[in-house]
Amino acid sequence: MNKISKLIFFLAATAVLTTGCVTQKKLTYLHDVVPSSADSINRHFTSISEIAIKPGDALTIFVSALDKEAIAPYNLPAVTFNAPGSTTVQTTPMLQTYRVDEDGNIEMPVLGKIHVEGLKRDEAAEHIRQLLAHQVVNPLVQVNMVDAKVSMMGEVSRPGRVTITNGRLTILDALAAAGDLTPYGRRDNVLVTREHDGKLEFGRLDLTSPALFASPYYYLQQNDVVYVSPNKVRAISATNAGLWLSVVSTIASAVTVVVTVVK
Repeated sequence: MNKISKLIFFLAATAVLTTGCVTQKKLTYLHDVVPSSADSINRHFTSISEIAIKPGDALTIFVSALDKEAIAPYNLPAVTFNAPGSTTVQTTPMLQTYRVDEDGNIEMPVLGKIHVEGLKRDEAAEHIRQLLAHQVVNPLVQVNMVDAKVSMMGEVSRPGRVTITNGRLTILDALAAAGDLTPYGRRDNVLVTREHDGKLEFGRLDLTSPALFASPYYYLQQNDVVYVSPNKVRAISATNAGLWLSVVSTIASAVTVVVTVVK
């Protein structure tokens, strides 16, 4: 390979490798946020205490009171046989789980159907407590969601499902739980897919902009799907860099032949 073809090969390879670099600014979150922008952000920021109950959610409900017999129907134990074919059973205390139906109701022993859609955990607990107050003296009710999750997909380090453990989850919390974005993930174009009233909604989040905090998708809801799209660098990643270099080598060889013929 003569000097001309070597130069061409070097320049082409340099171009390929250069396009594989990601600038520091593109890897930085909220790079436009400065202390002076706090007032502007807070004017549009709306904090939520926690997510609301939706159809399909699973709730655990525990009822307590001084009168143990009065609350027994609401805390039924699990009943199992000691062995296959045995007539002897054993009981195990357990939290009762209730699935919210498509109409937003759960069905509890004695109380029957209770509408809980749109309520938060404490609100649902208070609603049930008031219904129980007619039958139980000074009841206490605890309600928890057991399977509230969001799905993380695309250019994150650990794709999968993230649990909403404390009643609320921001997009930044979810990304942290998924191991953060990879260097190939676009910080300015994160897609959130949400089901609302039987229809799909789509929101785009720019993690580099202060406008992130004003987005209705900043706080995630159960069953949201977060997709981080790849940037242009992914197209020339380590998996296909060899193909690019092979193409460059072929071009350089062709140029060498042309130069030899011309000479």
